[in-house]
Amino acid sequence: MSSNNRLEASKGGWCLESLFFLCQAWLPARKHVPSSLLSQKGFTGKDIAASKIAPKSTIYRIIKNFKESGSIVVKKASGRPRKSSKRQDHLLKLIQLRDRATTSTELAQEWQQAGVSASARTVSRRLLEDGLVSRRAAKKSLLSRKNIRDRLIFCNRYRDWTAEDCGKVIFSDESPFRLFGASRKKLVRRRQGERYHQSCVMPTVKHPETIHVWGCFSAKGVGSLTILPKNTAMNKEWNQHIVRVQLLPTIQEQFGDEQCLFQHDGAPCHKAKVITKWLGEQNINILGPWPGNSPDLNPIETLWSILKRRVDKQKPTNSDKLQALIMQEWAAISQDVAQKLIDSMPGQISEVLKKKGQHCKY
Repeated sequence: MSSNNRLEASKGGWCLESLFFLCQAWLPARKHVPSSLLSQKGFTGKDIAASKIAPKSTIYRIIKNFKESGSIVVKKASGRPRKSSKRQDHLLKLIQLRDRATTSTELAQEWQQAGVSASARTVSRRLLEDGLVSRRAAKKSLLSRKNIRDRLIFCNRYRDWTAEDCGKVIFSDESPFRLFGASRKKLVRRRQGERYHQSCVMPTVKHPETIHVWGCFSAKGVGSLTILPKNTAMNKEWNQHIVRVQLLPTIQEQFGDEQCLFQHDGAPCHKAKVITKWLGEQNINILGPWPGNSPDLNPIETLWSILKRRVDKQKPTNSDKLQALIMQEWAAISQDVAQKLIDSMPGQISEVLKKKGQHCKY
């Protein structure tokens, strides 16, 4: 240790560096601690500043505060007083929960009537303290009282089903596919000024061409997939053709002589007498009765989402390419993916029961 860097105290015989390293071991980030201790040992502010522990002004301020209060703890400033009391904050929360779609500006106006003059930003901060964050509302099918009742009846009926039980069901549904990435939302990463760059734009058309498909699958993998002709909607004639030509081969291929169940929703074309009669003649039992507006209970809905992501990623530009990609990507879906979707169904049933028939995530 050089003599230039050593400062001896007139009281106690402590050297400056010894005190500094002693304090640094337990509070290295707070330089006001060694400063206050050095002051206690008889060092002047000038001596301490010479060691370059901290700026001179900081050292004098720390020593002054220590002499006045006897403590090195910096008291937290009280800050600006809150404009609202806990009772008023609770009132704001109740107003928001009464109508979740009310904006911060509208809430500020209602809050003002209760005697609190605050900005929309203050309102947002108060709600954030209660965990209420502004998010885009989820779009879900409207559930009537009958829908909720039917969902609970269905879930209570199959609440004890295991993944193995669900593996004996063939799930089916129809779904639309659209050109130019309109099947789902798309996010891009861009720099400032690149909003309209070709690579950051999702093309749209006024009347996008839509292709309707019917498909089915089970825990054993994907089954048949049918693309309906252009401008054709599913009706009882087309449904009868599909179950005859597409469903039967899938049942025979995946289950053979094993007993299985067939799932389809309650659309009028599915409930037609000719369809019900034909299924009965083929000894095909139906899973149900299936509750209306319940896509969260049908694992094929997630399968459609997977398929659409894969198709949209390849950016088809015309109807023929779109149809070819749909068939190609459907065939590429592995049995493991199908198995995982089927295995999730018991959890979905439990979740619907937990939420008393309301929507759940799928």
